[in-house]
Amino acid sequence: MSQSNTIRSVESSFKRGGGLFRSLHAALNNSKIGELLVLKGVMTCSELRHALEEHKSRKIPLGQILIERNVLSKRTLALILLRQKALRVVAGTMLFFLTLGIFSKRADAEIMDVPAKVSLASVATFEGLESYPALFGSEEKRSSNLTAFTKWEDMFKRFDRALKDSSSQDVITKLKRDLEAFKELSLSAMAEKVNALMNKQRYILDNRNWGKSDYWATPVEFLTSGGDCEDFAIAKYVALRALGVGEERLRIAIVHDKVKNIPHAVLVVYTSEGAVVLDNQNKEVLSADSLRARYRPIFSINREFWWLHTAPESTLVASAK
Repeated sequence: MSQSNTIRSVESSFKRGGGLFRSLHAALNNSKIGELLVLKGVMTCSELRHALEEHKSRKIPLGQILIERNVLSKRTLALILLRQKALRVVAGTMLFFLTLGIFSKRADAEIMDVPAKVSLASVATFEGLESYPALFGSEEKRSSNLTAFTKWEDMFKRFDRALKDSSSQDVITKLKRDLEAFKELSLSAMAEKVNALMNKQRYILDNRNWGKSDYWATPVEFLTSGGDCEDFAIAKYVALRALGVGEERLRIAIVHDKVKNIPHAVLVVYTSEGAVVLDNQNKEVLSADSLRARYRPIFSINREFWWLHTAPESTLVASAK
């Protein structure tokens, strides 16, 4: 797909893809400072028109004029510009993933519960959670519209077919046997065991493994041929679902690794001690809070919802000072 066609596809998805996409699309369309201030109710259209006339005649930045007129402070101006920059970073990252084919148009939003077919137990009883805090200190917005995530959906369909294929039965039987020993553990201990089990698999890039730049492997494919970061996360997700962990406690999180400056994928598990991260880059299961300095969340997803993550306003205010 050419870059221009990809951009048009993103814009089309933003326009049609539900409230979350539409709000991001609107914010990015109204990128000029005057339009943003009118949208936020900071100034009226009439005030903006007069300020633009002065901007044209005096040939100085519009922001300077607005500060001189006491329409807004330097801090408020900096905050608005920083928030817009943060939105553009999110949109740019999502464009990157769309280019790889993670996002596409799809009429059917239903994603079948294939992991339930591997289940060793019904939904396990763990200590209840009163809340599910936003990941890595971000702000997040939830959507149930999963139509854009075709690689996620397609993985489940291929996994469903694999479960019916006789050639996959040895792999599935071994997986169930390995997981059987974890059934009676606490969720935290279970997460540690699953992380260690899956991290024994071979790491290999998709282009070497599958001849594609990005491929979301089924657990059967991963346990047979290894995989990259999202394949580790998916296999851990399926393993925990098979052990009876509820969907609401699990998310695949796509993050930006600020140390390596690359996109990365991890599994997040909500335990009674808080959100923990199962990561093929870490032998230990670490709390999500402890990884704030390293990982900036972009989006997270499970079979029922997805979440868009942005920097919290307090962070932007601090940056604007």
